[in-house]
Amino acid sequence: MRDLVIRRCELEDYKAVHLVYSSPRAMAEPLGVPYASGQAWREELATERDDNFSMVACVRGEVVGHLALSVYMNPRSRHSGHFGIAVRDDWQGKGVGTRLMEACLDLADNWLGLTRLDLSVFTDNAPAIALYEKFGFVVEGTHRRFALRNGEYVDAPTSWPVCRCSGRLRSCGTGHDLGEVNGGKEPSHGPM
Repeated sequence: MRDLVIRRCELEDYKAVHLVYSSPRAMAEPLGVPYASGQAWREELATERDDNFSMVACVRGEVVGHLALSVYMNPRSRHSGHFGIAVRDDWQGKGVGTRLMEACLDLADNWLGLTRLDLSVFTDNAPAIALYEKFGFVVEGTHRRFALRNGEYVDAPTSWPVCRCSGRLRSCGTGHDLGEVNGGKEPSHGPM
């Protein structure tokens, strides 16, 4: 989609980001409580932190997705980060998540020097799982009854990590043996 632009999230985007997280499917997936106020999003985006990077996906100037990447600040884990992603319901399945992931991995790899990324996703969110697997993420473990959603407890993988091999973020599965991934070649994360 050539009209899709990924850019830094600005404070004035708070209403549009609130709208992304207010759409029913997008609202069900993050760990936050649904129905957060627009003011809560304004305050979140106004908080400047050295460890947090927020970006939006826009089509013809309209925000249709959001991604937040946070670096762990503990001195022993500064090589690692985690991220969360949401795409407005009416834009899911149209490549927005893929473009946000490409931007996330580019930032993590080429600008922040991260060697590991992780995230949590509910085990029944098949489209998100397929997206993360496409970029080489693998499950480390699963939290049983991880979060309450719509009155029921839902499982979530511990993380979908990638780690650095050969100087770039690459999937390593259970170690640094790339033989099982992509026929022994370095796995592709798409164009970076």
